Amino acid sequence: MVAAILLIPIWWSLASALTDPSLGTSIAARAAEWVRDHGGRSVVVWAENAWYSHNAPPVGGIPAPGTRWNPGAPQGSGDAGIYPSQILRLPTPAPLAPFAASPLPGEGRWKPAGRTVQGVPAVYETFVRPDAVHTGVVDAVAWMDTKLLSATLYSGSYIPGGGPWEYTAPIKAGAAQTLVAAFNAGFRMQDANGGYFTQDREVFPLRTGAASFVIYANGTVNIGAWGTDVSMNPDVVSVRQNLVPLVENGNVAPNLNSNDTNVWGNTLGARVYVWRSGVGITSDGALVYVGGPDLNITNLANLLVRAGAVRAMELDINTDWVNFATFDPATPGGLAAPPNGTDLLANMSGSPGRYFATWWARDFFTMSARALAP
Repeated sequence: MVAAILLIPIWWSLASALTDPSLGTSIAARAAEWVRDHGGRSVVVWAENAWYSHNAPPVGGIPAPGTRWNPGAPQGSGDAGIYPSQILRLPTPAPLAPFAASPLPGEGRWKPAGRTVQGVPAVYETFVRPDAVHTGVVDAVAWMDTKLLSATLYSGSYIPGGGPWEYTAPIKAGAAQTLVAAFNAGFRMQDANGGYFTQDREVFPLRTGAASFVIYANGTVNIGAWGTDVSMNPDVVSVRQNLVPLVENGNVAPNLNSNDTNVWGNTLGARVYVWRSGVGITSDGALVYVGGPDLNITNLANLLVRAGAVRAMELDINTDWVNFATFDPATPGGLAAPPNGTDLLANMSGSPGRYFATWWARDFFTMSARALAP
């Protein structure tokens, strides 16, 4: 009886977690987050590794119907539009060479997505299979024009915690007027092996050598190792660190091994194929985001390099947390909102609505239309 009474706070805490959508879209994900937060991190990692090790993606085959691309999204040969020459923009990305020997229709071919910026597409998307073996798996890539788009880091009450935050979910109407895309950030701070800087304060200490997503006062972005590729200066407004660089100098990290957890950490589940995401920067400054199911760490890095990343980092992993969405209101100045949002992959968990929900407690990035000179 005494033991039961003493356990009441624990059961109350667990029950609260299981009904908290910010901890995941499924009961299993919410339970896992609660166990991690209460000293059971190693148990969750073991369970995830065991599950995914016995549920590896099949070798060969073709994607299941409906998983290749978002319903209704065109799959043509690329963007053939002619746009105003006076608007400063990056060159449209070249098609990606597929890894699989027999490309699917539209595989590796870019199509514009989301609202345009003064009539110019600022985001392009494509899908690609991650290797030549698991040909039934489809992952996706988004390319973002940083000449047309400005980045913002949104902070959450759970990640990084604390606050109050100037930018936090839900996205407000003023920001929704120019919002083009939003995507997930990195691991929980206790797992990220890195720091967090925003609103002129170091929320968690920045770590030398950590992979860092850096946003400057003018909304531009850089990605790289802290202390070498990127560092603090008066123009830095936000830094989100997560692990160590995944791509350096246009090559996958030299210590990268899908069977080695010593460098990348057990929380990566590096021996298994899971939902993963990553972001990189190209030689001309575009951002590339990769996300999708059944990726090991090596395949994620290879996809980022194939998409043109010269430096890149892993973002969050597992089904509930990997999400990239674009927004395309009916009018140029219309508000981005869940009904006009589209996920990068149709089978991504959750929906674009998470960024507009008061309960969304994790950090994320937004890309918004810049105010361009007339």
